[in-house]
Amino acid sequence: MPTLPQKIPPRIVIYAKDIQNITGRRERTARRILSQIRTHYRKKPNEFVTVKEFCEFTGIEVTEVSKYLL
Repeated sequence: MPTLPQKIPPRIVIYAKDIQNITGRRERTARRILSQIRTHYRKKPNEFVTVKEFCEFTGIEVTEVSKYLL
């Protein structure tokens, strides 16, 4: 019996590479933005930043950001 392909849910975590693609900034700047978001939301350095937090922090719409996330 063939297995059905699983539908992959949309990502909820954003990485520095995603920020680079969205903003056109360099890697160091993207990492700095992630650090600023973690500070703003009082997260620990090892905690993930969500797409929602990124959008709230930058003012970019979630629909626009989701176009860049595969």
